[in-house]
Amino acid sequence: MRFAVSLFVIALGAILTFAVRHSPSGVNIHVIGLILMLVGIVGMAIGYKLYKTRRRTDIIYTDDGKVVLEPNTPRPEDPLDPMAGSE
Repeated sequence: MRFAVSLFVIALGAILTFAVRHSPSGVNIHVIGLILMLVGIVGMAIGYKLYKTRRRTDIIYTDDGKVVLEPNTPRPEDPLDPMAGSE
């Protein structure tokens, strides 16, 4: 849904910037179109960032056979984890 709205805002901004010839007095339609395109691009970047962070989940297999699903949490005995063993 985020991507669809962002694409719609980008398309609306492009139409206002490149296709509309008439501009009412006191309002610059072309600038509004550029602003809408920028807002659409920023919205798409934020949507992509939220999509990527939401999909990351770690599967942890413990020694006693349990399986734990934790988002973005390293294993306690992970040698790459700087906080491991610092109790």
